[in-house]
Amino acid sequence: MAKSAEEENQQKAFGWAATDNSGILSPFNFSRRENGDDDVTLKILYCGVCHSDLHTLRNEWGFTFYPVVPGHEISGVVTKVGKNVTKFNIGDRVGVGVLVGSCKTCECCEQDLENYCPRIIFTYNSYNPDGTKNYGGYSDMIVVDQRYVLRFPDNLPLDAGAPLLCAGITVYSPMKYYGMTEAGKHLGVAGLGGLGHVAVKIGKAFGLKVTVISSSPQKESEAINRLGADSFLVSNDPAKMKSAIGTMDYIIDTVSAVHPLLPLLSLLKVNGKLVTVGLPNKPLELPAFPLVMGRKLIGGSDVGGMKETQEMLDFCAKHNITADIELIRIEEINTAMERLAKSDIRYRFVIDVANSLSQ
Repeated sequence: MAKSAEEENQQKAFGWAATDNSGILSPFNFSRRENGDDDVTLKILYCGVCHSDLHTLRNEWGFTFYPVVPGHEISGVVTKVGKNVTKFNIGDRVGVGVLVGSCKTCECCEQDLENYCPRIIFTYNSYNPDGTKNYGGYSDMIVVDQRYVLRFPDNLPLDAGAPLLCAGITVYSPMKYYGMTEAGKHLGVAGLGGLGHVAVKIGKAFGLKVTVISSSPQKESEAINRLGADSFLVSNDPAKMKSAIGTMDYIIDTVSAVHPLLPLLSLLKVNGKLVTVGLPNKPLELPAFPLVMGRKLIGGSDVGGMKETQEMLDFCAKHNITADIELIRIEEINTAMERLAKSDIRYRFVIDVANSLSQ
């Protein structure tokens, strides 16, 4: 039987997907579009496991479209390029992050802020304008418009570099935008997980004094000796928190669980900035008094545009910054998700896709 026109423009792909809010992943056959004139096809070698993947798998944010193949920290090599592609060649080391499309014409897109485009197309759990569904990087290959593909610097490893495509840009972008990069200033990093540990490294590369703020005192040694933080503050120790009041210029809050903001705001100096990048599934309470009395600022940030994400990768390569990872096989992913839910990971799972994904 002859293939339909739609089938002619599709190619087979294979990955692992969840089909309901149990979040359990299992093998899944699906289709990708054929490589178009502006497209790059890459063989996926590695994919980081982000906390957003867990939220999405379990529908904790309330907008998961099943079946879902997660993964937006994708690294691999180019296998095909369209005739209009000028930025990449077959064999190039590349990455794909949180987004794979935008309108390209709005004010945000024109300012290289595609991540804030009202018509953003996410790498997974989203739909293209033609109604086809996007599947993420827990799979063998992906086809992406060249605008949303990133070049990996030669000295940046594809495995430990993959989480930078979400975790790295999520902390780099607000530090740049909110002016949290002045050498010698004091940065607090709230939460020492996938985002927090990268924030420590990037903060130190900017020349900041970095204090980790965590409820887990057992993390102090690795925060200082392994990640390079200058000091460690136990957030549930009232005496230590009191001694640190008014000592920090900036805080980047990476905590994804519901938590009080008042203790963090109290740590800031006058004119201090608290930027939140975690995404708790319930609202946080924001007290007005400490903002008003200290002329303090609280803001948010969501990954970065393509230009800035490439800048971040180049910055990390220059300063030898990678994520601390635990490499896993795809068949270990459900156990990894259970561990991630318990914060039992130092600090990012990365799936060895090429060496473990097979039908």
